[in-house]
Amino acid sequence: MAKEEPPSTSKDLQELQRKLSLLIESVQNHSKVVAFLKSPVGQYLDRHPFLALTSLVFVAMSVVPVGSFVLLVLLTTLGVILLEGLVISVGDLSLLCVLCGLGFVLLAVLGAIIVSYVVVSSLINYWYSPRPLTQQNTGGDCQLAMKSADFEGLYQE
Repeated sequence: MAKEEPPSTSKDLQELQRKLSLLIESVQNHSKVVAFLKSPVGQYLDRHPFLALTSLVFVAMSVVPVGSFVLLVLLTTLGVILLEGLVISVGDLSLLCVLCGLGFVLLAVLGAIIVSYVVVSSLINYWYSPRPLTQQNTGGDCQLAMKSADFEGLYQE
């Protein structure tokens, strides 16, 4: 059995090599890859394969930290926007409640001031209004003066 495995392993490796060469050929024939290799940067990297490999490894290794940082920035920005929006909304609602309360207090105080003004002015007008002067009795008793005036009218008839 040990002798059968090497031919199958060799056959599997040949199959893998054929698939890999087909993959490399399809990547090299891709239109965007061809356009990149014709650019000055692509020609430079084609002449310096170690620099191309170093660049590829650097980009591949930096994707995770840079992606994590960008994700953290986006989530922080979103969180700040939501938190700031929440704080501003709560502040606006509390300001609205305070201003409405002040409006109601203002209406109550204004109503009390208007009512007290009307009452005080009515009382002042009643107390200090000009009245016709009445004849004063020298005897000092008003009711007796009125009764005597009534009796005088009765006797004169």
